[in-house]
Amino acid sequence: MVKFFQYLKTETFRKNLIGALIGLTVFFLIIFFSLRQYTRHNESVLVPELKGILVDEAIKKLQSQGFEYNLDSVYQMDARPGLVIEQDPDPNTKVKKNRTLYLTIITRNAPEVAFPDLVEKTFVEARATLGSYGLKLGDTTYIPDIARDMVLDVKFGGERLNAGRPIPKGSIVDLVLGDGRGANEVQIPDLTGLTLTEVRFALQGASLTLGSVNYMGPVTDSLSTVVVSQTPTPEDAKVSIGTRVNIALANEE
Repeated sequence: MVKFFQYLKTETFRKNLIGALIGLTVFFLIIFFSLRQYTRHNESVLVPELKGILVDEAIKKLQSQGFEYNLDSVYQMDARPGLVIEQDPDPNTKVKKNRTLYLTIITRNAPEVAFPDLVEKTFVEARATLGSYGLKLGDTTYIPDIARDMVLDVKFGGERLNAGRPIPKGSIVDLVLGDGRGANEVQIPDLTGLTLTEVRFALQGASLTLGSVNYMGPVTDSLSTVVVSQTPTPEDAKVSIGTRVNIALANEE
């Protein structure tokens, strides 16, 4: 131990110590400047604003400033195809030259979706379902039906659209709905040969009203009489709901 402390006081130790310090200093200086050169210190550039312009113009900007780029695409209804909507890094961010920028653009082709089953759904339900599938509601037409605002049919391009058929996202479809009133006109049923009880049941089912009841010839049993004539007849045109139907009854021979 005494020799060690004596060695620390020698000229040789001082020279070795100074040489080691100089070597370490040179080593760290080499590392520092090498890293500066490798990372291109002070050679950063600002990322340009690309959101809101078309992809072709954005690519020209990137290429002119020495950037690489990577494209991703999404579909949005009512958005212009080819429009840049997102970028990474953000505009005015300082980055190194040749940095890769990531752009999200609006795709030019709409993806297809399987059309949902809307028949017998209410108008409110159908409209919400169309929105969730990325589809648009077009015209709504009403036809006679007892169910008010119930979807009875769906049209796409003037043709019936069945559930499960693939159609482009963003497509416009038309709905055929019930008006809640049913048919305004009905066909006269043939009452010939029916008893009075059967006539009342048949007319009620057809939304018609029993009018005058006349008996033809001698009637021995009114309960066994059947219709031999009626006005209006089944051959007449359709009549309005609630129309009175007159009948003539007679005993069967």
